[in-house]
Amino acid sequence: MLPQLHIGPSGWDYPQWRGVVYPAAGSRTPHALEFLAGHFNLLEIASTFRKPLRPEVAQMWVSKVSHNPAFQFTAVAPRRVTHDRDLDAAWIERFKSGLRPLVRAKRFGCLVFQFPWAFRFTVENREFLIRLRRAFHELPMVAEFRHASWLADEALGALIDYRLGFVNLDQPPYTGAMPPSALVTAGVAYVRLHGRDSGYWPREFRGEDGLNDYLYSPQELAAWKGRIEHIRAHAGSAFVVTANAAGGKSVINALQLMGLLAGRSSPERAAA
Repeated sequence: MLPQLHIGPSGWDYPQWRGVVYPAAGSRTPHALEFLAGHFNLLEIASTFRKPLRPEVAQMWVSKVSHNPAFQFTAVAPRRVTHDRDLDAAWIERFKSGLRPLVRAKRFGCLVFQFPWAFRFTVENREFLIRLRRAFHELPMVAEFRHASWLADEALGALIDYRLGFVNLDQPPYTGAMPPSALVTAGVAYVRLHGRDSGYWPREFRGEDGLNDYLYSPQELAAWKGRIEHIRAHAGSAFVVTANAAGGKSVINALQLMGLLAGRSSPERAAA
């Protein structure tokens, strides 16, 4: 049997989703998690990139998704770790404590380490990645590399040796950018579709806020169908996340992907 495929958007607490994804202000509506867990079996926690999750909040989230037995959370690792390279043990323990209610409830898929484009494959960065793996050893982990140097055999070998999943990503094209792929290096396989907003990465590099504003066409999503089916067939668990949150586009594309992978739609019908 193929493992269950989990598909959903990254994040959910976006004010601009009110009246687009959620009912307009003033309308009677369930909690955002209750609402989204009725449509998806996955949500990626994006807020953990900026700050740790409080355990009591995580416990509340578990209760909000209880009506969907297949539901899973994944979480983006903190910027403090991936960008600032701060491996303070006490702070890491605080971060992990916020995820434990999800782990205990068997609602946690993996931790996503999102590295910047400047994080290229070097001996130093390989050693840092190993230190990260040891610091978070009790959690399933996947790593997102935006620079293509991580496709080197030695780099992929390190991921396999240390049971680190590879994030297959879709992103705007630029110099040295990681191309689309369908790699499985651990029991957990991951796909992240960021959108192709050419202004997003420069804004992130400058530290500016802003969501990835790009709506994938049905044909662009269909190009990922074979890759997703491949990783699903070769991994113990498979997660697909849409990270183009502006205007609720990630929700639209996640729903389209679900239909496409379930055989309920084709690019031609979806475009009609």
